[in-house]
Amino acid sequence: MKVKFWGVRGSIASPGPSTMRYGGNTTCIEVRTDNNELIILDAGTGIFPLSQSLLGELPVTANVLITHSHWDHIQGLPFFIPNFIPGNILRLHGAFDPVSGKGVEQVMSVQLQYSYFPVREAEMKARIEYVTLTPNESIQIGSATVTPFMMNHPVIDFGYRIEANGKSVFFTGDHEPPPNIYEPDDPEYAEYQSFVDAKTADILQAMAGVDVLIADSSYTQAEYPTKKGWGHGTFHTSIAYAKQARAKMLFCTHHEPTRSDDALDKVFEHVLHEHPRQPGDPQYRLAREGECYEF
Repeated sequence: MKVKFWGVRGSIASPGPSTMRYGGNTTCIEVRTDNNELIILDAGTGIFPLSQSLLGELPVTANVLITHSHWDHIQGLPFFIPNFIPGNILRLHGAFDPVSGKGVEQVMSVQLQYSYFPVREAEMKARIEYVTLTPNESIQIGSATVTPFMMNHPVIDFGYRIEANGKSVFFTGDHEPPPNIYEPDDPEYAEYQSFVDAKTADILQAMAGVDVLIADSSYTQAEYPTKKGWGHGTFHTSIAYAKQARAKMLFCTHHEPTRSDDALDKVFEHVLHEHPRQPGDPQYRLAREGECYEF
């Protein structure tokens, strides 16, 4: 199985000289099974360079798994070049939105309104299909079993576990480990904590034993108190998940868009100093645009 990062920034694309090493595109990850089936996690701006790389292997069937509908995870979809070429298939997977009452098809229809984009979906030459997923219910994509899990973010947000030929990847999407919304001396604290503990156990079970864990690590512990409730994790929480789930490799991603590459290196160096690897611990890496990891 191969994992390649095409976009690793969060919230907004951040191109420029200070982000050249890790990359400025927003979230997009290519996963290839050993049978070369193509699965794409999220469709941020990184899906545009990914789509350019696919032109040498047309026709393609691209199974895109959308974690959630925030702009930085979908904004590249109208620029997915195979959509404009006959013979290709884009199969878009995602959640039902209880607010709008619509399935994942709205991710395309909203963006392709004439006010925002000059090409309508009906004018695209590829076949576009929509698959609305149910939490904890697996689907099959070729040799891969894909299971969506509900994560913690201000909108409906799926993490995805992908398993094929005995290998596995888990991607959290945007995720903040669920906090207790009550103070310890509040009478509601204990009851709510039981909900938090159960949700945490479910998430860890979803991640259990994966070869590769790709986790939202937007903030440092020092930054988190002012970002609480924004729906993002920290380096500390990602490492804790990786250890408890007994993952083999952790890639920290969704890099803060205002953090330069030099600042990111400095922060991560401090994180590794705070969490020295012990025997049996996962390996820890910063996700880097263009990096391909094969296992």
